[in-house]
Amino acid sequence: MKKIAIFASGSGSNAENIYQYFKNSDKINISTLVCNNPQAGVIERFIDKDVEVLLIEKKDLANVEFIQDLKEIDLIVLAGFLVLIPIELIRAFPNKIINIHPSLLPKYGGKGMYGDHVHKAVIQNQELESGITIHYVNEEFDKGEIIFQAKCELNANDDLSSLKDKIHQLEMDNFPRIIAEILEKSIE
Repeated sequence: MKKIAIFASGSGSNAENIYQYFKNSDKINISTLVCNNPQAGVIERFIDKDVEVLLIEKKDLANVEFIQDLKEIDLIVLAGFLVLIPIELIRAFPNKIINIHPSLLPKYGGKGMYGDHVHKAVIQNQELESGITIHYVNEEFDKGEIIFQAKCELNANDDLSSLKDKIHQLEMDNFPRIIAEILEKSIE
């Protein structure tokens, strides 16, 4: 059984979608939720699920004991986790940490580019398309190897709300499927 740890900081819609996708799988299990925000909605979403919930402070992400606690994890999935992953964790899990970003990287990536900040920049620059990027995590914000991208068109009527809806739908449709593909390759 392949084990996933989901790292999330916010409402948790992506995290819950991933959980629902795998909840009946006999090959892949969401075993752990890691959260750095005690008020995050994701904690409420996972309170009644058979998933270990770890509340952790940013400074403890590089802690040897924390990393050791994750030793059974096959893939770390960042689903709206708003903390830079420390080098110690990246080195402990080489090519086993993935992130989803709400733009077509390399555009609109890097420090400070998350959520509404990305969408506002896309609209302000009158882009004709946007999308999502799923990528491996390395030592730089949003610079890891790209695994998958999906696009959506923008039109003159799109605003922050409509763009967020389009991106959210791409995330819901694609993120769990790509996670499954990554893990199934390692099962074979």
